[in-house]
Amino acid sequence: MVLDLVLIGLAIAVFPLSVTAFVLVLSTEGGIGKGLVFILSWLACFVAVLAAVLLTTGGKPPASDSPPSTASSAVKLALGVGLVGYGWYRHVRRRRTGGPSASSGGLTARLDRISLGTAAGLAPLLQPWGLVAAGAATVVDADLSETSTYLVLFAYCVLATSSLLAIEVYSTFAPRSAHARLQKLHVWLRTHQDQAIVSVTLVVGLFLVGRSIHQLVS
Repeated sequence: MVLDLVLIGLAIAVFPLSVTAFVLVLSTEGGIGKGLVFILSWLACFVAVLAAVLLTTGGKPPASDSPPSTASSAVKLALGVGLVGYGWYRHVRRRRTGGPSASSGGLTARLDRISLGTAAGLAPLLQPWGLVAAGAATVVDADLSETSTYLVLFAYCVLATSSLLAIEVYSTFAPRSAHARLQKLHVWLRTHQDQAIVSVTLVVGLFLVGRSIHQLVS
């Protein structure tokens, strides 16, 4: 479970669409406060998903070869196939269009003047839900009777939010240099967004497919 959550958490942290949206939120008037609200809403949604899974399982992992265990592996397999399919779709679309997606440009205009409430509402919408669902399916195996499990889940939440936290802290304590570097990051993300999404989804998707097949046949 730990390896799965580390990989999924890293993928969520670097997912280009979420990072791009957060950078745009910070670039608006009062962006530091809106960024903080965005992060708190992001974390609240993230924790709510994990809590729902743990309440469903009672904090006890299903027995091996039991129907719940098989169902969990099947769900992860389906999510893995879905991520691979999405990554391949983005790859094919980029080759056909011959350039980066223009979605971030439209996003820039829509986020030019947003309120704190809008920033809070955007966070759950912009989470990479395929990856979040994969993490939730993995947490089914969590055993809350062990103290280490709490540490793993806490680390997973922090890891998945680490990029947003790092950008927020940097922008708070070094606003001038952060502004210049975040502008460069935004440009890079706009020009390399599709490649990054393809890489993240294919790596995680193939990992989940391989892991799930191994669990189903073993």
